[in-house]
Amino acid sequence: MTWRKFSGEVIQSPIMTEVESAIERETLAGNKLKVCIGTDSQVKGAVIDFATVIVFLREGRGGFMYIHQERSSQKMSIKERMLTEVQKSIDISYKLCDLLDLYDVDLEVHADINTNPMFKSNQALHEAMGYILSMGFVFKAKPEAFASSCCANKMVQ
Repeated sequence: MTWRKFSGEVIQSPIMTEVESAIERETLAGNKLKVCIGTDSQVKGAVIDFATVIVFLREGRGGFMYIHQERSSQKMSIKERMLTEVQKSIDISYKLCDLLDLYDVDLEVHADINTNPMFKSNQALHEAMGYILSMGFVFKAKPEAFASSCCANKMVQ
């Protein structure tokens, strides 16, 4: 799984190692961190582009993120695509949660799902919320889910 920085620089070490190094570096600099993980997707013809982001927020000092992108040629309904996004976010959240707990870093999982029933993505809201909460993670949906709806969205546009 290839991860990169926003600058485009490919991360050579495993993502767990990179996240731990970032936490240690930021903690040494006196920054209080929170991590938000989200995924967004964009249908482009017969292909779906997915982007998963790990966003580090420095309390009062901005943030930075790591990005993983992949493509799928599998045809999906809107609900299936939304739940695939959530699955991708949960996968990385689950891998990182013990490490984040060790360093006392709060974690949120962001779903690019609209809370307004007028939007198609709302079809997956209850399943996504149940899935994320049942895994023990803090759940955020639009408009609070900036990791997926802004950061990951920027990567798939």
